[in-house]
Amino acid sequence: MQRKTGQRRAIRLALEQADRPLNAQEVLDCAQLQVPKLGIATVYRNLKALVETGWLLAVELPGEPARYEVRGGAHHHHFRCDSCGRVFDIPGCPDDIEATTPEGFRVDRHEITLYGVCAHCP
Repeated sequence: MQRKTGQRRAIRLALEQADRPLNAQEVLDCAQLQVPKLGIATVYRNLKALVETGWLLAVELPGEPARYEVRGGAHHHHFRCDSCGRVFDIPGCPDDIEATTPEGFRVDRHEITLYGVCAHCP
């Protein structure tokens, strides 16, 4: 039982220390620094459980595997690098979302993803 607790702790630590949403492989790579024999199936099981408990949010981008970030903090959007494939948080939100909505429509929620090349890629 202690091993599973250590695995979950390593996965949570990887997500807490990340400065951006991570995919399952990135979570595995980071968590293996604490638990070298950790496997990808265990990561997926724990990610699913952490989403179900509400501790973790899945960041869904069309046609790509989910990335994960710890729930909390202010509403924000994401930037996906076309070169390296990493996803980064963009703080804040445009103030004029309602202005772009057709007359008579009501916005309940929104997500904005920007695409381009990040500062780490040439």
